[in-house]
Amino acid sequence: MIYKILKKYQPLALILFFSLLLNSCSVYNFTGTGKIDAVSFQVNNFLNNATLVEPGIERTFTVALQDLIQNQTVLTLTNTNADLVYEGEITEYRISPMTATADQTAAQNRLYISIRVRFTNKNKPEDDFEQSFSHFYDYPANEQLIGARLNGAIDEIYERITQDVFNASLAKW
Repeated sequence: MIYKILKKYQPLALILFFSLLLNSCSVYNFTGTGKIDAVSFQVNNFLNNATLVEPGIERTFTVALQDLIQNQTVLTLTNTNADLVYEGEITEYRISPMTATADQTAAQNRLYISIRVRFTNKNKPEDDFEQSFSHFYDYPANEQLIGARLNGAIDEIYERITQDVFNASLAKW
């Protein structure tokens, strides 16, 4: 008897299950952002205010942050009057020795980048913040950090920093 009832209502149960599943996805998604009370975002050009200037890294960061937000949310990128605004500057870009050899020469160097980010949420001002984010890339001292290797190092650092900015602003981690 119960089997006949279950068999009869199986299509209805499946429809109900999938509609609940789809509805819950609007509240939470795999990026951890949950429901965002915004439609658009803008990333103003970041400035390079570091003492040691590497040309172009400010543009690379701006684009990396735009790409990450576009890839992990449904927000629309705009140039003006956005619900969410990211702006700031690169405050530190330095290369320093990390470990020494027995003859007092550097065995490993570190590229370190720090970026100050100001985040403004027009719809929820209590979410606004100004915070520094940083990361580093270690490499052997006997190798020069130029060309493709430098670009790879900067990309690796920016991948971490942009994810940290995303988590602080939208995922609330």
